[in-house]
Amino acid sequence: MSDLPRSVEFHEEGPREGFQMEKQTFPLADRVALINALSAAGLKQIQVASFVSPRAVPQMADAPELFAAITKRPGTRYTALWLNDNGFERARACEQVDLDGKLMFYTTEPFSQRNNNCSVAEGRERQLGWLDRYIALGIPVEKAYVITAFGCNLGGPVPVSAVTDHIRWLIDACADRSVPLPALYLADTMGWANPEEIKRRIAAVRELAPDAAIGLHLHDTRGAGGANVYAALQMGVRLFDSSVAGLGGCPFAGHKHGGAAGNICTEDMVFMCEEMGIETGIDLEALIEAARLAERIIGRPLSGHVMHSGSLKAFREGAAAH
Repeated sequence: MSDLPRSVEFHEEGPREGFQMEKQTFPLADRVALINALSAAGLKQIQVASFVSPRAVPQMADAPELFAAITKRPGTRYTALWLNDNGFERARACEQVDLDGKLMFYTTEPFSQRNNNCSVAEGRERQLGWLDRYIALGIPVEKAYVITAFGCNLGGPVPVSAVTDHIRWLIDACADRSVPLPALYLADTMGWANPEEIKRRIAAVRELAPDAAIGLHLHDTRGAGGANVYAALQMGVRLFDSSVAGLGGCPFAGHKHGGAAGNICTEDMVFMCEEMGIETGIDLEALIEAARLAERIIGRPLSGHVMHSGSLKAFREGAAAH
């Protein structure tokens, strides 16, 4: 299969993943300004914050206040991340949060223990509890993530079967409960993916669940992020997580030189898609300004390319004027 989709959707994770990774806590007003700028650019989903332990992650301690302060734009969903019962209940108590049910599966024992304090099998059973809880509360289960779906710095290479075993289990669990299968997201948490593995694993998942939506959560750790997105586009994938200006990363990646780099850069990927004739529904120029705002807030150069070079629109318009 090599049919490019007519349109794609980028789900923005920079405000949560980016600021959570920083050692310092940034002013509430700055983060509100960035989220509002991302909304104005036309992003359909923005992950605003995490509801996690304020002691463990002080950068997210003011999540309720942050949600209360943003200007919500019609057509944009404002989501959050939680990892346990307490975080979930705090998110539920915040009226401004657009609750979306998420499930998370791990492929390697070391990373599951480090990130979730349980074995792979135990983690999967916990997801069964979350699935039932979401169903009971009427919260749509929208995404199921397979973490380190391509490889793991702690556990090494990940076979395709480690991914498909989770998918097969989830298909059965959803069938038993007569609920639709959520979008299936393969996460390259530590930057092991390459374009051919992207195609191989998408094909394996699609063989098991031909009607399911497939998404990717990619990190640009080793510089292959854009190539991996292109390979996924060739496979017809149209759902991607991304971060403005390339913010974020994985603090538990376990590499001697540090954690994983940030997610694929939203404005760079929007630029690539638009240049290829794939609709994103995003105002690229406004998004570039949001990326520059993120860089000013963080106070150091960020990894995005288009934010520094500018899009081709200005050059084309300049050429046409002459």
